[in-house]
Amino acid sequence: MGFSVTGSHVVFFIASIIAAGSVSGIFIAATINVTISLSERGMRVQDLLDTDFTVINDNENIPTSGSDYLFYIKNIGGNKLITSNQSFSIFVDGEIVPVEKYNFAQQLIRPGDVTTIYIDNTVISAGDHTLRLVGPNAVDDEFQFTIQVI
Repeated sequence: MGFSVTGSHVVFFIASIIAAGSVSGIFIAATINVTISLSERGMRVQDLLDTDFTVINDNENIPTSGSDYLFYIKNIGGNKLITSNQSFSIFVDGEIVPVEKYNFAQQLIRPGDVTTIYIDNTVISAGDHTLRLVGPNAVDDEFQFTIQVI
């Protein structure tokens, strides 16, 4: 027995439904992947925007404690800051300060809190200087100060 015109149309109809379903499935999967990717990127951007700090010293009067200069940083962001030699890099006049030459008073500061950075006084001589702190998420702050000649 032969295949009628109606039978051919049914086969083509079913084939077109399967093809359309496959194409729409691919579009849905691609849309979901884009949505997830944008959501993750948005969270990373929000984390970056919520991470911020600043040096709040008087730039003409840097206090000392023993053989260290004291610098105060305030967390002005919305996230807690982990303050350690692994999460922060310190530069004085463009030169990196070795990790054994500085430390923090606290390992964690909440938004609005202040902590102290102790920097060995052998790293900083008398005169005008620029201190640059680079913290989590590569957020940085620059502070210009003067060490008075005694």
